[in-house]
Amino acid sequence: MIKKIHNIFNRLQRFSFPFPEESIPLNGIYVLFEKDEKGHGFDRIVRIGTHTGNNQLRSRLKQHFILENKDRSIFRKNIGRALLNRAGDSFLQNWEIDLTPRKKKERYADQIDLEKQSEIEKRVTHYIQRAFTFVIVEVPDKESRLSLESKLISTVSLCNDCRPSKKWLGLFSPKNKIKESGLWLVNELYKKPLSGTDINTLESFLKNQVC
Repeated sequence: MIKKIHNIFNRLQRFSFPFPEESIPLNGIYVLFEKDEKGHGFDRIVRIGTHTGNNQLRSRLKQHFILENKDRSIFRKNIGRALLNRAGDSFLQNWEIDLTPRKKKERYADQIDLEKQSEIEKRVTHYIQRAFTFVIVEVPDKESRLSLESKLISTVSLCNDCRPSKKWLGLFSPKNKIKESGLWLVNELYKKPLSGTDINTLESFLKNQVC
């Protein structure tokens, strides 16, 4: 089944940065691939994600690929963690702090080098825009999106053959779940995988998308 999933997603229209916003559906699931990562004879799936708000898929992708705010994108935060950890940079401790709440922003205003943080954000942006491509599964309703996302993540994480290359950036992540799973994810791992019925549902969403 996992080879079939990789085959399905590798056949879809592939997007890379800069991607045409008008070509992205308003609602759906995105599947990320990373440069030089292979699995089952295809580009290896390295992240699966979606959105909770209605018509927010384009906005979610912008938060990952464009907007330089790691507190609005856990994907960006995890890429930054790996880059900093690989470099042995002590700024990793500051990178962990969520500055979204006003009280925290005020509390740490004098302690965090915002210029350095901006520099790391730019490095994260450069890496994401250069290294990642993605495909989209258009799924209009929230319940179906969240269910399929969870089961897709579980299915890929449960595959013992979907292993990262020795050069994969995620191996420098301080998050063990990322290193162990080979995915830029820590949630929905090793849970309920896709069933045959779920595959049929997925293919029904994709019937007009396969290239």
